Amino acid sequence: MAARKKTTRRKKAAANSTGLTPSEVSDGAPPGELGTLEDQVKQAEGQVLCRYRDPLGGRWLLLAVVPTACVEPTPFQRDLSDTHVKRLEDVIGKVGCFLDPVIAVPAAEPSGAVRFWTPNGFHRLSALKRMGAKSVTLLLSPDSSLAYKIIALNTEKAHGTKERALEAMRLARSLSEIDGARKESEFALELENGSLVTLGVAYEEKARFAGGAYAAALKASDDFLDEPIADALVVRRNRAARLLEIDERVVEIVAELKERGFDSPYLRNFVVARLRPFRPRGKPAPGADELLDHMQQAAAKFDVAKIRADQVAKTAGGAE
Repeated sequence: MAARKKTTRRKKAAANSTGLTPSEVSDGAPPGELGTLEDQVKQAEGQVLCRYRDPLGGRWLLLAVVPTACVEPTPFQRDLSDTHVKRLEDVIGKVGCFLDPVIAVPAAEPSGAVRFWTPNGFHRLSALKRMGAKSVTLLLSPDSSLAYKIIALNTEKAHGTKERALEAMRLARSLSEIDGARKESEFALELENGSLVTLGVAYEEKARFAGGAYAAALKASDDFLDEPIADALVVRRNRAARLLEIDERVVEIVAELKERGFDSPYLRNFVVARLRPFRPRGKPAPGADELLDHMQQAAAKFDVAKIRADQVAKTAGGAE
């Protein structure tokens, strides 16, 4: 048996011990390569907004606005997701401004034309171009090698159901404190989906709640409410309580199935799928309260003795 690899804990840095202070980010003389980069921005008919040193590593950077036509993705970047670009177009249009500068570096052009490469901003840039934007805000580094390090830098985990739900719930609570009289449906852009708020309340009550198993059913039924967001939160707390009651029964059913010899990572999803009401193609989903009523009744009557191995075997995925 191979020896167990010893893990070394990373020493935590002392608070306020690393990098520059706010007053230091503009101190010192910029290197010549930054001046060259400023000239390239001007040649591209762009505008340098400011120069500063990265507060962590002290490297000089530019914030600039350039024509969108002179910015391209790196040639070795992942393929464009048309769905993601369309969603970005929609959100940027609703927000009414572009808040996230695109990271870019100067690109070597044999023709001598000034171009910039973005290793991290392909989808945002594409959305702006489709919207007909004349220019884009860039966070520019003179270090072209950054274009080849973006995979190492891109370590952020995609939001799962739990993270999105808790975020939506906390946002809804904050919005209710700021403007509790406004209808919840008026915050559709901010909250993304009404069911996320319900799931977020459930996650807050039970940290190990497996909300991914219920997400699809709720998304189809738990719409935004046309009532003040403060009142809507009360409704969602009640729905979350009912959802947790259903989940308690689901946990019992899964345990009973395992006792009978069923062994599948999808048992919970299989059970939840059988609790949902049958909906013919084209028929609208039931309302959230009707859905929960049906699932509670189905959970109470669930008979594990009637479950066959081939039924469970057909369940493939759905878990998060």
